Amino acid sequence: MPALAIALLLAQAVDVHGLVDVFYAYNAHGSENFLPGTGTTAHRANEVSLNAAALDVALEPKPVGFHLTLAYGTGPEVVHAAEREPEIWRAIYQASVSYTASIGSGLLFEAGIYPSHIGYESFFSKDNWNYTRGYMGEFSPYYQAGLKIAYAFDAHWSAQIHFLNGWQIIEDNNRAKAVGTQIAFAGDRLSVALNTFAGPELPGDDSHWRLFGDVTAQYKATAQLSLGATVDVGRQDRAKGAAAWHGAGLFARLALNQKAALALRAEYYDDADGFLSGTPQLLKDGTVTLELRPAEHLVLKLEGRFDASDAAVFASSKTQALALASAVATF
Repeated sequence: MPALAIALLLAQAVDVHGLVDVFYAYNAHGSENFLPGTGTTAHRANEVSLNAAALDVALEPKPVGFHLTLAYGTGPEVVHAAEREPEIWRAIYQASVSYTASIGSGLLFEAGIYPSHIGYESFFSKDNWNYTRGYMGEFSPYYQAGLKIAYAFDAHWSAQIHFLNGWQIIEDNNRAKAVGTQIAFAGDRLSVALNTFAGPELPGDDSHWRLFGDVTAQYKATAQLSLGATVDVGRQDRAKGAAAWHGAGLFARLALNQKAALALRAEYYDDADGFLSGTPQLLKDGTVTLELRPAEHLVLKLEGRFDASDAAVFASSKTQALALASAVATF
């Protein structure tokens, strides 16, 4: 086939999408809204800011495909902050190649940098019910680097196994690798997933393991009302005793009409050893979000959020209140 014809076929098959996500958040306590290492949405307060601008290019694996997502803004800067060389990776959210083998319903292989299999809330705000994310999302991986193998047993049940460099890290910080798994059920009204992660995750340490489990569930109660829940449990072995954390969250979304919805989130996150948040504490958040879709490619969100901790982590205060407005334009 001539090269021009191949190029035209590829151009027709490749999906190109993008978004621009801007926000304004008011916080009486200071200029930053969240704890160090968090704030992948609405990171800065009291200014109009670019949360993310992204370009997404993908080719469905038939049998070979790829997925590239480039992103810029405060969100990508925060999510890559723990990388050894964040300036190299901060613009790349996903860069993977995929292959579907003709085994049963199709065995999918994906390698590179791709979204994490863990968690209820995803990285881009347009895909979540609320604009900001809860602490379970912020303290677990949004992306991972490695190899994914996925298989759908039937219309409802599927499984994944991941061989990973580590816990939201592209350049590995030790010689060991990690393993992640997922077992998922997707029905007409109920979807449930059990996700796990296991591997040595301390820098330069191949012997002390991190074990993590995550359960997510979503239920469509009525045509207008959807409910969600998630639970996290984690443990990190250390030379001087293990650190443990756990959390749980409840979600609800009520469609008011075809262009408006109301979303609620209530969450607690117990980081008793301060391993992930940097301070031994019990965190709680309550969030209410009004979503408006005045046009097909425009999502507006008005949100109020209240955070509380038993430690003074919010600019020397134990509580924090946020009010924010956001707009996401997609193409």
